Amino acid sequence: MSIHLVLVLALFIGISKGQLRIGFYAETCPEAESIVRAVVQDAILSKANTAAALLRLHFHDCFVEGCDGSILIENGPNAERHAFGHQGVVGFEVIEKAKAELETVCRGVVSCADIVALAARDAIALANGPAYQVPTGRRDGRVSNVTLAAEMPDVSDTIQQLKAKFLQKGLTEKDLVLLSAAHTVGTTACFFMTRRLYNFFPAGGGADPAINPAFLPELRARCPQNGDVNSRLPIDRGSEQTFDKHILQNIKDGFAVLESDARLNDDETTKSIIDSYFGFLNPLFGPSFEADFVESIVKMGQIGVKTGFRGGIRHVCAAFN
Repeated sequence: MSIHLVLVLALFIGISKGQLRIGFYAETCPEAESIVRAVVQDAILSKANTAAALLRLHFHDCFVEGCDGSILIENGPNAERHAFGHQGVVGFEVIEKAKAELETVCRGVVSCADIVALAARDAIALANGPAYQVPTGRRDGRVSNVTLAAEMPDVSDTIQQLKAKFLQKGLTEKDLVLLSAAHTVGTTACFFMTRRLYNFFPAGGGADPAINPAFLPELRARCPQNGDVNSRLPIDRGSEQTFDKHILQNIKDGFAVLESDARLNDDETTKSIIDSYFGFLNPLFGPSFEADFVESIVKMGQIGVKTGFRGGIRHVCAAFN
């Protein structure tokens, strides 16, 4: 085997197994992160709920086929983005705008998958959450199919189902709590509340008994039976525009809006994780919610990533090249 061929093979193996790294575009597209940040900032200024939308988009992308931008593809009714589990996911236009601007500066360099991860990071910071660095170098996937999203975590999942779905992605019970806490920003539709408020099983058709009795009338007023299922309400009562641990306090007190969030307080393990952020020694000596959240979302952002020759760089995020 020639030395040249050995070097080529070594290069191929190195790229195909390459790891994500901070500053991946420092030389090839040094303005990449600042361009994404500016687009995200403009989008949030024009519509406050965009921060939550971009965070949710990142989560939904990573949970199907890994963090590869597969949710962005729009090539007909069988595209992944039309899956039942992706209902209500928005923010696609923000990613496309960032991609279009990047293509004018450094064509074919920055992946849509990386834009999604960077946009989520910037959205968190702009919602007064922690600032952190995002390892980049993801490639865009070449598959998008509605059937692949069948196992998305669902608001009506039991705590056992939620744990299993997260474990399947290499995420722990602590990651489940912290990533669920991302619901601290944004709103949900009454569509996702009907069962919990009026037909909860096994409560015999009434409301979920985990709902604080003082909170139930408020929820039912916001989402009346047979009312507008598209009406929206904050997921983190009292703090829906600020990224903080307030939602964990709401979950502890029975003020969780989403059923899946409430289930975190039913389980001994996940409840103890929530409690750890409100201990007597916290915040001086206890765990840092912000630092732990960053660790979890960076970890999530590396699920099933495609690097090197395992993926490509789309010119338009909604379409394969």
